[in-house]
Amino acid sequence: MRLDRYFSRKRVLELESDNLEGCLKELVKVSVESFKDLSRKKNLLSGLLHRENTMTTYLGHGVALPHLRVKMNRRYVFAVGRSKKGIQYEGPKKEERVHLILLLLAGESAKNYLNVLAAVARLVKDKSFIDNLIEAEDTNELSDRLMVGFGGLQSSAVKQRESSINKLIFNQATKIAKGAECDSIAVFGDAINSNPIAPPESFSDFKTVLVTRRAKEGDFDDSPFDSVIQVRSFSKGRLAQARSAFLVGITRGVFSLNDKICCIGGIPSSDQFDTIVVIDMRKEFRALLADQEDFLPVDVSPEVLERVIGIAMELSVEGREGRSVGTLFVLGDSEKVEEMIKPLVLNPFYGYKNEDRNVLSPFMDETVKEYSGLDGAFVVRGDGVLLSAGSLIHAPDYLHSLPSGFGSRHAAAAAISVATDCLAIVVSASTGQVTLFRNGIALPLMEKLFDG
Repeated sequence: MRLDRYFSRKRVLELESDNLEGCLKELVKVSVESFKDLSRKKNLLSGLLHRENTMTTYLGHGVALPHLRVKMNRRYVFAVGRSKKGIQYEGPKKEERVHLILLLLAGESAKNYLNVLAAVARLVKDKSFIDNLIEAEDTNELSDRLMVGFGGLQSSAVKQRESSINKLIFNQATKIAKGAECDSIAVFGDAINSNPIAPPESFSDFKTVLVTRRAKEGDFDDSPFDSVIQVRSFSKGRLAQARSAFLVGITRGVFSLNDKICCIGGIPSSDQFDTIVVIDMRKEFRALLADQEDFLPVDVSPEVLERVIGIAMELSVEGREGRSVGTLFVLGDSEKVEEMIKPLVLNPFYGYKNEDRNVLSPFMDETVKEYSGLDGAFVVRGDGVLLSAGSLIHAPDYLHSLPSGFGSRHAAAAAISVATDCLAIVVSASTGQVTLFRNGIALPLMEKLFDG
């Protein structure tokens, strides 16, 4: 899926208004001028304002993403407005102002609406990318930068300027991958900060995978890589995303349990690759997977697992209001899970539409993080719908010993993962470690997180 096809230079403008309603009027006007079926819609502005009053669409870094479902012929329409001086807006902190508004209109038949919202939200969390847009000289340059950012990683758009060492690393990786009989080559792309990455021709005998925290979607049509895996990471470690990336790759079918993977990495943002590692998937996940071929519970979507892991990683680093927090997510087999929980507080998610309480919506991030301070667990349905928060787990006793340092929250996660066909993800309040449990087996996804 390519998002850049829904952008147009005609719908990129400098905002004249100094408040949200005025800016939305400008963006709605330029949108309806482009499409006749939209020009007949009289309630676009009121619908956008109503949603804004219900839940803020501010995403941080001076960016707002107002959105609305409408009946129209196209699946999506984007209109982008920029204000260099910033506009008044109730959503951000008092010292912040909104500089960029991305208006998204989605057709009623668009099935991956939440995935698109999540994809845009992941991209705008890259502050350097947003600063680049805000500082563009004019709307033409702004349009060019938007097209590159939302068009995925396209080797035809910008040729990679590899240093001699990077070329040497790629050449040696090809030899190692052949000698070790690897099935795939995974490039950890956050090492390169200045230029897009494209696999060299010598990788053509292998499946190529890009691992990055800046990716939008894994199936962009024109990506030069066979697959793109997005994993949020706050570590300066060279291959810190590896375990999470492999886990996501297994659930998506990018990797199989019998694969060998040649990994290429470097220090994030260093513009230099310096590490080559060969990973045997069967050995890496032997304890967790045992003899089962299906790691993911049957009712859990891979996208939902990725989203929950991403929220857990962010909670681990950010905490709430300057203090660390610990929390637990129980994902999948919700009917059986709900038989083993007891509410500690009134359910904050009760009564809302499924779409409005789905973890795939980027606007649920702050809500989840705010409720993370409650004792108890989040219960998440396999399709991403948040069923409850502050739930006490009453699973049968977990008889196996846990690693040193694991407490009652980890014990509850292990127990519920044995008693039901679910995944449990724990954020440790004391260490910041994020741990996934499946069938009582613990898999640390990130050992020690650093801001960066």
